[in-house]
Amino acid sequence: MNRANYFALQPQLTKHLIDQEQLIKQAAEATFGLTTWELVKLRVSQLNQCAYCIAMHTKQAREYGVTNNRIIALSAWQDMPIYSQHERLALELCEKLTQAHIIDDTFYQTLENQFTEPGLVALTIAINAINSWNRVVKIFKPTVEFNE
Repeated sequence: MNRANYFALQPQLTKHLIDQEQLIKQAAEATFGLTTWELVKLRVSQLNQCAYCIAMHTKQAREYGVTNNRIIALSAWQDMPIYSQHERLALELCEKLTQAHIIDDTFYQTLENQFTEPGLVALTIAINAINSWNRVVKIFKPTVEFNE
């Protein structure tokens, strides 16, 4: 079944999401890093089982230099020694926010110490944005292109 083309039907709304991505990219680059940003987008997409976004962010992560082992291991990141403390905290936050878990004061303080307040705001908005994209894509199901 062909579903609605959300880009064609609501170009102003989708442009807003794309513009937001550009702003997040700038903030990520300045605060917590593009590699961490891609790992977070990929992990959130895994949690949401968004095939289109998993394919897209796997490709983008490779373009940012993320190795295949780090991509493959992402679903079990807690048990893998190949992620930095910085990445681990970002991945933990993305899981907590995606799954609507409480962020207690202790964890918040740890995040703030690692990312700074502007970085933490940028990371939180980045996690929110990929969750938003996942939900849009899951309903309209664009064709998945997984090029290796």
